[in-house]
Amino acid sequence: MAEVKAIIKLQIEAGKANPAPPIGPALGQHGLQIAQFCQEFNARTSKEEKGTILPVAIQVYTDRSYDFTIKKPPASSLIMKTLGIDKGSGVPNKDKVGSLSHDQLAQIAKTKMDDLNANDLDAAIRIIAGTARSMGVDVESSEKEG
Repeated sequence: MAEVKAIIKLQIEAGKANPAPPIGPALGQHGLQIAQFCQEFNARTSKEEKGTILPVAIQVYTDRSYDFTIKKPPASSLIMKTLGIDKGSGVPNKDKVGSLSHDQLAQIAKTKMDDLNANDLDAAIRIIAGTARSMGVDVESSEKEG
């Protein structure tokens, strides 16, 4: 197999990849088949919930072949979905948009575990809690923290 020439990272809505920007230009500059990528991505994400944003890492090889890895939705998207809100707070330290229980944090952390730089579930929960706080979401502290 040829060596990796580039890695393209994009966030694409599940089942809605098309040759329009940002996908077309990002792939086109490396000489990839844009329509072929869009078909493959849409086929692999057809079972995902509509409107879900999925990060994708596309490895481009020197022979113009590629493969791609689809990751879990961003933590912020999972938090907003759990709370049923459209966006986080513009002033997170003053205006709160909701609150998450420890169980909800754990559920989000389990979903994202493969993509997080965490050794165990507690570390993953702390990462998700930090993201939630930066969005203006109150976080219920667990008994272990102190």
